[in-house]
Amino acid sequence: MADKSPELETLTMNMKLLKLDPDQTLEESPNCDTGSLECNGDDSNSEMQSEQEQQTLPIFEKFEKLSNKVANLRKEHMALCNEVKIITADSFPGSEVFTALQSLGEEHEILKKKYQEECQALKNRCQLECSERRRLYNEVIELKGNIRVFCRCRPLNDDEIAKGSTSVVDFESAQENELKITGSDSSKKQFKFDHIFKPEDNQEAVFAQTSPLVVSALDGFNVCIFAYGQTGTGKTFTMEGTNENRGVNYRALEELFRVSEERSDIMKYELFVSMLEVYNEKIRDLLVEDGNIKKLEIKQSAEGTQEVPGLSEVPVYKTDEVWELLKRGSRVRSVGSTNANELSSRSHCLLRLTVLGKNLVNGQQTRSHLWLVDLAGSERVGKIEVEGERLKESQFINKSLSSLGDVISALASKTAHIPYRYASYTLTSYHR
Repeated sequence: MADKSPELETLTMNMKLLKLDPDQTLEESPNCDTGSLECNGDDSNSEMQSEQEQQTLPIFEKFEKLSNKVANLRKEHMALCNEVKIITADSFPGSEVFTALQSLGEEHEILKKKYQEECQALKNRCQLECSERRRLYNEVIELKGNIRVFCRCRPLNDDEIAKGSTSVVDFESAQENELKITGSDSSKKQFKFDHIFKPEDNQEAVFAQTSPLVVSALDGFNVCIFAYGQTGTGKTFTMEGTNENRGVNYRALEELFRVSEERSDIMKYELFVSMLEVYNEKIRDLLVEDGNIKKLEIKQSAEGTQEVPGLSEVPVYKTDEVWELLKRGSRVRSVGSTNANELSSRSHCLLRLTVLGKNLVNGQQTRSHLWLVDLAGSERVGKIEVEGERLKESQFINKSLSSLGDVISALASKTAHIPYRYASYTLTSYHR
């Protein structure tokens, strides 16, 4: 055992490194028969030591092999560590793709930031351009005149031709936008207007002159277009028209729908239609479906504008809906027969288009009204030979038309006081 002690010491040290218990390992070794050792307790010491050496030798060889394996594993571990240290991104397959993706991500962030900056710049520019367009457009309207007067001369009707009547209007000798009227004594009077429509001019030509005013309503301005004249001169035809030859009312809404669609990328519009008549200074809603006539009064709103609480406001989305509403309102309008006209309008018919606009760029909102008015015909009471209720109607009509003339005169002269309160029609349609 003396010459084996160094080897045993080495084995013990290796077992300690492997965190093994030498005594436990020896006891659990398959080559060690502990029962045999206990049974031979009476044998000599030399025989016991010999047997123990023979049993210990295979254990030593196993642990020596394990020690070598551990040493080899350590070498492999060191080699792998050295390989890991020299590994870079270029060492992996597809590293070019990774680099390209990283570069694209950075470029995307740059482009995104640039896009947001350009979008904001375009929004600011769009806002400025819209404001400038609106200013210039309405400046042109103002240069033409905030109050503009057109004259439309209708052709002779069949009854007038049958009676041998001739036109007293002279267009040939007149200058542009001027006409001459021949009186009963053959004297001629000259009149000048902003525009003159001859008998051959159609409904489209009439609306072409009024359409710029219609577009101003989409810009947030209050606009009023009305037809004024004697009974039987064609005011209702000009404003309402027929199925085949529609007038200003229908064409105005058609234009509003068209322009609002063009601006749909920057503006959102909502249109509402109201229709009322002023009959003997009383206001009547023409769009009430159940036929009940409500008593409506003119009130001043908190914003200082004149409103009619309870007046029907019907949202419209297409022109076909508008035409049905116009026909429904016209059917219940007050009419009567006079010597001047078999179906004379005995009331002022007011079509109000409410335009709500919202700018999708800056959120600015606008609200405006477009009034399209078919006035009752002006009449000379003695000439039309009316009495009773018709006489009362004529007196109210002439009074309100006289008040309208006073309002227009005050607006044209830019006086401080506008006498719009003297008649229901002027009070309803006037906006400061």
